[in-house]
Amino acid sequence: MRVFSTIGSKTLSSVSALGQIGVFAWQMLRWLIPGLLKWRTWVRSMPLFFEVGNRTLPVILITGTFVGLVLAVQSYDQLRAAGFEDRMGVLVSLSLVQELGPVLAGLMVAGRVGGALTAELGTMRVTEQISALSVMGADPIRQLVVPRFLACLLLTPLLTFFCDLFGSLAGWFIAVLLKGIPSTPYWYYVKDAVEVWDVMVGFIKSIVFGGAIGLIACYKGFHCRTGAEGVGRACTESFVVSFIVILITDFFIGTLLSGLYRSFYGFKSLVT
Repeated sequence: MRVFSTIGSKTLSSVSALGQIGVFAWQMLRWLIPGLLKWRTWVRSMPLFFEVGNRTLPVILITGTFVGLVLAVQSYDQLRAAGFEDRMGVLVSLSLVQELGPVLAGLMVAGRVGGALTAELGTMRVTEQISALSVMGADPIRQLVVPRFLACLLLTPLLTFFCDLFGSLAGWFIAVLLKGIPSTPYWYYVKDAVEVWDVMVGFIKSIVFGGAIGLIACYKGFHCRTGAEGVGRACTESFVVSFIVILITDFFIGTLLSGLYRSFYGFKSLVT
């Protein structure tokens, strides 16, 4: 009976948490949609744009570059054995644009920005600054959550673009300068294989990941427990939940969009 009681209590707490984050998301969207037309919303968001974008960009560039290097080095021998080493850029670019770029950018934003946003809002909750905003008649979600969510939502696709770009350039460096593959065929096959659909898939994923990170980080910060331990635990939970949500949504979005592509265009071969 104790086992069933534990399972039941965990289930109820999980359902309750889903309901709370749903209500939190609705309250945020209620202020976000009309706030997009107001200049004040963008003024509040500008410092967050700097925090999310500029300070995360160096980490994204380093990560994307070395991922591109690793992909190129590992794929060269296999492609050379099949006689397709000049198509190495196709594998590197497609892997970055569709899968690794959005996921890497999402994880970097979750680790670098999500924890910081959670800690900031959690500290404001513990020191009762959020309660002070409510007492003064200002809605804390409008003042604090909307700018942070908007920054994560808009800057994650831009960071994904830089991750893809530098990863592709790193693959070109390995292929052309170290392996002796001609540069013209390298970029020709990349241009021929990477379609607008592939770029759109990565863009959609990055938007979803950015929105999920912003929502989870703000929710955990708003509902953290009291004390320094509560803030630290909220930061850890924010990153862990964001990490899991990114992987789960990546699977479902990828599966859905792959099915749509096959329905519209059929199977795409990379070696013909």
